[in-house]
Amino acid sequence: MSEDAHPKKLIIITAPSGSGKTTIVKELLSSLPQLAFSVSATTRPPRKNEVDGVDYHFMTVEDFERKIEENAFAEYEMVYENKFYGTLKTKLSEIWQSKKFPLVDIDVQGAQKLKELYGHNAASIFIQAPSIAVLKERLTKRGTDTEEMIAERLEKANSEMQMSAAFDYVVINDDLAKAVMMTKNIITDFLN
Repeated sequence: MSEDAHPKKLIIITAPSGSGKTTIVKELLSSLPQLAFSVSATTRPPRKNEVDGVDYHFMTVEDFERKIEENAFAEYEMVYENKFYGTLKTKLSEIWQSKKFPLVDIDVQGAQKLKELYGHNAASIFIQAPSIAVLKERLTKRGTDTEEMIAERLEKANSEMQMSAAFDYVVINDDLAKAVMMTKNIITDFLN
């Protein structure tokens, strides 16, 4: 493949909160060296153990809004009140220039926007928990959200699960090892 012939393909992983998306993404990144994680930008505060530039690019609302004005995002969303998330165009370009493929771990609306933008050069994969009850159990066990936040996430998850048909692939995460293998096979087939 010549220097300029590296295909600008993109892997989009999306899921309602608590579906196991982050765990699956970590497994994919450790086992598929052709992928590189596209670090998203956000205005939410870092959780314990999250590192700026590794987990997210943490920004103030003002900095994020300035980037919007500069057209620096391939997509962005205000997911919750004053909590923005976005995919920086520069991050995608850096990954393609390194001859790898960006793996974007993103919310459902952002995933739809990226899929529209990149079309057949993007594979969109929706990770789904087996049920809302399982989702609630996972979110509660995680211990990072208040009851109110969990209720908000579950309400959002319920509407997001209705949109799963809009994605290229749906993987039900009722068995983590199986879900990782299915997702890995989808990605490998798409990139080849």
